[in-house]
Amino acid sequence: MAPPRYWKGYLKLSLVTCAVSLTPATSPAEKIRFHTLNSETGNRVRSRYVDAETGKVVADKDQAKGYEIAEGRHIVLEDEEIEAAALESARTINIEQFVPADSIDWIWYDTPYYLLPEDEVAEEAFAVIREAMKATGTAGISRLVLARRERAVMLVPEDKGIILWTLRYGDEVRAPEDVYGSGAPRKGEPQLVSLIETLIKDKTLEWSPSLVEDPVQNRLKDIIAEKEKGAKKKPSRQKKDDEVEAPSNVVSIMEALKRSIREEKKGKR
Repeated sequence: MAPPRYWKGYLKLSLVTCAVSLTPATSPAEKIRFHTLNSETGNRVRSRYVDAETGKVVADKDQAKGYEIAEGRHIVLEDEEIEAAALESARTINIEQFVPADSIDWIWYDTPYYLLPEDEVAEEAFAVIREAMKATGTAGISRLVLARRERAVMLVPEDKGIILWTLRYGDEVRAPEDVYGSGAPRKGEPQLVSLIETLIKDKTLEWSPSLVEDPVQNRLKDIIAEKEKGAKKKPSRQKKDDEVEAPSNVVSIMEALKRSIREEKKGKR
């Protein structure tokens, strides 16, 4: 069963337009989610908005969005005003510029979506745009309103479709020099670097989704299954890895690396 469409609209490049839709590239469906219950009755607990001063429940029709300009002072914006601010890109992905596909660093990437033509009529125009981006090695830059927020987006061509990434805004990404400092990076001892390279080669595998499975989710599923059967056994807490003592000098690092390589080779045998 195909996943539901998250958004429907149009992809536009100059005078070429086609109907498209977005589907999230990731899914939280398999994640275990808990409801908050009343432990005495077993009934679900419902949350409601209350006035911070009076403590009274505020009905949906009386709730408004406010921007705090000073402590206790807010500017109230109506839903129509918020929507009007981003109305232009609400239903059209207008590709305004192109950049080399490998020129945007990963730190700007936010959320991925699959972009695909909505019907047979749109397929030809969609394919032409996708293949042209492939041939030129470029990614498209545009803007799009998602969840009432206008986002900068990047379109990356794939074999059968286009991956649309929402991008982080400039003020959301810290400059590396603000964190690492502006000085030159320290170089590692060549002999130690060589040993690390050996260790990396021994630990290198082909990529597989199984490498990033969530062990906590798997254990929770086992606990839930046991409880569903009526088992009363309490699960034992996972043991933490032994704390690693910080090396005091180059010799200890060297010995630790040599021992690591020996253990890795022994494990493979």
